Formats: sequence, C-alpha cells, structure tokens
Amino acid sequence: MKVCIVGASGKLGQYMVQHALDRGYEVIGVCRERSVGKLARFAGRITVVPGDTCDRDVIRDAVAGCDGVLTVLVPWGMNHYASGTAQAVLDSAEPGARLVFSCGWHITRDGKDVYPKKLLWFVKIFGTVARLLRLVDLDDQVEATRRIFASDTRWTVVRGSDLEEGESQGLPVWSEHVGDPVLASNHTRRTDFALFMVEALTDETLVQQAPAIVSRTSASVLAKRPPRPAANARELSARRRRRSDPQAAVRGE
Repeated sequence: MKVCIVGASGKLGQYMVQHALDRGYEVIGVCRERSVGKLARFAGRITVVPGDTCDRDVIRDAVAGCDGVLTVLVPWGMNHYASGTAQAVLDSAEPGARLVFSCGWHITRDGKDVYPKKLLWFVKIFGTVARLLRLVDLDDQVEATRRIFASDTRWTVVRGSDLEEGESQGLPVWSEHVGDPVLASNHTRRTDFALFMVEALTDETLVQQAPAIVSRTSASVLAKRPPRPAANARELSARRRRRSDPQAAVRGE
C-alpha cells in the first residue's frame, strides 16, 4: 500500500509514519518546509514533499497514486488552513482512495454528541482567545469536517480524546457519539491515536464514520466491556490478512 501522510512532521504525524512503515507501506510525507528536519530519522525510508498542507499543488503531487491519505487537520491561523487542507485532499486523492482525517471530540457529525461541561467551556474559552490572537481558528476545523462529511469519498474522521505520551496500550476503543459512558475516561496515548488512524485505512466498517476514541485500558472501557488483551502487531497483521484473504483463516493464518 502507498499512503500519503499530510502533516507528517507533527507528533501525531510521526507516529503515523512509523506505524505505516511497520506495516511495510510506501510513505509520502507532507509538511511545511521549515519542519522537514523533524523527519530526519526517517531519511531514506520515506519521500518528503515540503510545502503548506493547504497548497493544492503540493497536495495534488503528494497524493498521486496513493491508496490512502492520512491527514492531520490543524486549524493554524486565520487563513482557512484546515478547510483548505481538507478540500485539497478531497479534490486531489485518487478515486476510491481511503481518506482518514484527525480532529478532536469537539467536532460533531450529526449533533447527537453530548459533551461534558468542562470540554464545552474549554473549547469556548480557548477558541475565543486563540482567535483573538489569530493563532488558531477552531471554526475552520468545523468547516473542514463539514466538507468531509458532505463528501461521497471513502472518508473516516477520527475524533480523539485528550492525548498523552507513553507506550502503546493497544488499538483504542471507539463509539459513534461522545457521551457514551465507555468514553468517560477521556484519554488516549498519542501513539495509539496514530495506530487507529493507520488501522482505519483497511477497516471497511469505518468508511464514512466519525469514531470518537478512547484508550482500551481506560477505567471507563474496563467498566463497560470485558477486559481482553490489547492486540499486538502480530495479531493486527493477521486480522488484515484475513480481511484481504478470506481463505487465510481456513489455512490457520
């Protein structure tokens, strides 16, 4: 599989690069020119396309021939960076390509999400201050996802809970709506957010879904679902083989 990672130089992007390489994927990484140095540890293993992720020419060249595109939707500044990036990906990706986008819980697809007051206040205060300082425009991220939801492409929008660093706890658990008690713990390891993004490329059940995710080892998950071992890399690989080759299970693979 050939995949393009838009926003590859950020923390989430670098984790996605590593997960994609671990699966043997060919990786094209897009990042702003001043951030290219952050990808030095992947030198010789990925192709880096420097440029703004909202630049349509940059995105067109980067996604050409790609089976999947992983996009970090970052609402930098006040110049429609997130919506410009999303639109460029939607317009330029190969027909039938899997498009997976990242954002936070504050994004809603159908208005049925139920948010804790703490999150609502944070979004309101942070969004107002960041807009006044002209640093971040959360409204533009909302516009970006609105365009994705309206698209007939094979998209997935992954909505992450609060992120933290640390070793992987396995593939996160997801729910269709924020407010589901299983999500109450509200934390996910950043590497596992990236793992979910990469795994979504081959998970047909996530096409045109907006999963809200949480750590599979969080208290809210363990309280609502029977605990089971986190899937390791070998198990995930076996699942992918079974999806792509139904006879693999018969052969015991």
